[in-house]
Amino acid sequence: MKDKAGADGHFDDLETRSARARAAWLAQELPKQVALARSLPGYAEALEDVEPEKVTTREALAALPVLRKSRIGHAQAADAPFGGYTTRAAHEFAHVFQSPGPIYEPGGDAHDWWRMGRFLHACGIGPGDIVQNCFGYHLTPAGMIFESGARAVGAAVLPAGTGQTELQVRAAADVGTTAYAGTPDYLKAIIDKADEMGETLRIEKAAVGGGALFPSLRQFYAERGIACLQCYATADLGNIAYESAAQEGMIVDEHVVVEIVTPGTGDPVPDGEVGEVVVTTLNPDYPLIRFATGDLSAVLPGESPCGRTNMRIRGWMGRADQTTKIKGMFVRPEQVAALVARHDEIARARVVVTREGERDAMCVQVEAKGGEPAVFEASVAEVLKLRGAVEIVAPGSLPRDGIVIEDRRKYD
Repeated sequence: MKDKAGADGHFDDLETRSARARAAWLAQELPKQVALARSLPGYAEALEDVEPEKVTTREALAALPVLRKSRIGHAQAADAPFGGYTTRAAHEFAHVFQSPGPIYEPGGDAHDWWRMGRFLHACGIGPGDIVQNCFGYHLTPAGMIFESGARAVGAAVLPAGTGQTELQVRAAADVGTTAYAGTPDYLKAIIDKADEMGETLRIEKAAVGGGALFPSLRQFYAERGIACLQCYATADLGNIAYESAAQEGMIVDEHVVVEIVTPGTGDPVPDGEVGEVVVTTLNPDYPLIRFATGDLSAVLPGESPCGRTNMRIRGWMGRADQTTKIKGMFVRPEQVAALVARHDEIARARVVVTREGERDAMCVQVEAKGGEPAVFEASVAEVLKLRGAVEIVAPGSLPRDGIVIEDRRKYD
């Protein structure tokens, strides 16, 4: 059911809630979602000892284990298609999708099931618009995610899918599409083809995702009279965060909880520091609890000038999976986290990989007050399964950029 529309032009009144009102609402919704998840086979072990009624705050949520996509993949291999992580059987969903992996995701047809309407509304898309949806409709859910959002704001859809650029131009001109949905760069391909064909398009709004929207590309669209905004969404979670016309970071959706954690752990980092995006969705059909996206981002301070009051993040800043092969062995962020946990003296660690001659060299920088390098080196060999030098640095001196394994080797 759609929440009551806001009187100030926002999608609904949830977008402008006070921090206190949002926290009070979360205190009611989180325990219900955790209880749902705890009842499912997929969470049987991870949440076995959790008392859902006590998970009423973000701090309490942060004490729960992180769920990684690889775990869902393993569960699906044993219990297809959803691995015991949904509250409904596969035949009870409107769609079943397959993403690369393969990983299977459910899709519902309830109003704004993917929560994309909020983003399209922020783009200015609504009744009277025709959206040329250039996301794929086959197997993967992106096409249906944006179609669901268009229905939520009362816009019509031209289900164009991907490719066949000349036909895309022909359809856009004939139908009179006013808005585009798709990857950031494909709209330019359509515009360039339209210029080549001598066609004038009426597209003036663009809702993009699935890739980087570079400033030069946004400026190109602006010069063509097209307001282009981007969102951050995944096949598992739907919409996570989105831009508004203010274009100052991405505003977190009202029905997810976003945490930024140290890669390889579930430990939240201070606001402003780069870390891995972990999301809890309040979708009762697919209650993902502390789902690790593998993406990097950071919290932006303050509220958006557009009047929306929820947390903002900086958007996609790279991948958190920094797994790196060193001397023929893989070193993973989880191993670096285990090294830190082993020693009370160590606050942070960073693996730096270089080349010495034709051989890999590894140095582990640790923020520590005291401690013996030889003891730390022994732990490095045991936990990382490789020998390397240890450099003790002053607390606070390592960059807060989300990187725990820095590969400085040159490959060109």
